[in-house]
Amino acid sequence: MSTLDDEDALLAGARPKALRRPLRTILLALLTQYVAIACSVGLTVAVTLHYWVTPQIVATFETLEAAFKRLPPR
Repeated sequence: MSTLDDEDALLAGARPKALRRPLRTILLALLTQYVAIACSVGLTVAVTLHYWVTPQIVATFETLEAAFKRLPPR
């Protein structure tokens, strides 16, 4: 009786492993794709802000600063 219980326990333990491996592989592939896309989008946004948006903002503030310096004192 104990050998049947042991065999049933082994079979029950073996079934989820068969399902876990493909599921784990699929989830790992999806996670890898998500991380790769998130990194590329993040780097694109950072480069865009650094090279295009920031100089325009700085130039705008420098123009405002120069305009305020030309105003007569009150």
